[in-house]
Amino acid sequence: QVQLVESGGGLVQPGGSLRLSCTASGFTLAYYTIGWFRQAPGKEREGVSCISRSTGSRYYADSVKGRFTISRDSAKNTVYLEMNSLKPEDTAVYYCAADLRDRCGTYQFGSWGQGTQVTVSS
Repeated sequence: QVQLVESGGGLVQPGGSLRLSCTASGFTLAYYTIGWFRQAPGKEREGVSCISRSTGSRYYADSVKGRFTISRDSAKNTVYLEMNSLKPEDTAVYYCAADLRDRCGTYQFGSWGQGTQVTVSS
């Protein structure tokens, strides 16, 4: 059974850092395009970052460029989202998603995790 599990969320002060993990079971993440998305209360889900399965290219939303970094550890079958200089507006539930096709820039991913809460507040 294909499963994605996010972890690493929590409460952090503005300016702080968190590293989210997206771990897969039942399939090898290295063969998949992985996207990170977030959804804040009362807002639509938005794409945050993506790493392409075919080129390894990394994409970031303008709102997180220079602060967030997506990376892949194939040995651990995990994709990370390193988040630095966090702001209150980064508060949201963060989801990872996977698809065998190059889906960066879309929401059309076949597998989704359950999400992890990130709260940025003093």
